[in-house]
Amino acid sequence: MSSQLQQRITEDMKAAMRAKEKDRLLTIRNILAAIKQQEVDTRESVDDTAVLAIVNKMCKQRRESISQFNDAGRDDLVAQEELELGFLQDYLPEAMSDSEVKALIQEALEFTGASSMKDMGSVMAYIKPKAQGRADMGKISGLIKSAIS
Repeated sequence: MSSQLQQRITEDMKAAMRAKEKDRLLTIRNILAAIKQQEVDTRESVDDTAVLAIVNKMCKQRRESISQFNDAGRDDLVAQEELELGFLQDYLPEAMSDSEVKALIQEALEFTGASSMKDMGSVMAYIKPKAQGRADMGKISGLIKSAIS
């Protein structure tokens, strides 16, 4: 049994094949390969949360590549990575606004009673399931640090 998101990705792969969209097809096949790898590694089928984590990780990899290719002046590779990133983001939920992120951080600080950097882990543990795939966890981490200190 596969997740709804995985089924949607598979349907999109078939549509991309029919439409002969090579770049989209390649990206979707990469997602499905990563999902399959996770299933083989863990010996269990993935749920929507796991698929989101996989897609989110792939997005992060693309952003890092874009940054490195920009520094190296490789505009051709930047364009390819940005294209793939766009396809990947189609499978992520709508991004959280800055005000939603700040409200979530405030809620987490109140819920955990965090008062120092020692409490950082519990605050992140509270926020991660709610923001996974919807916000940059590195950015959230920085905002929490500035809020705590």
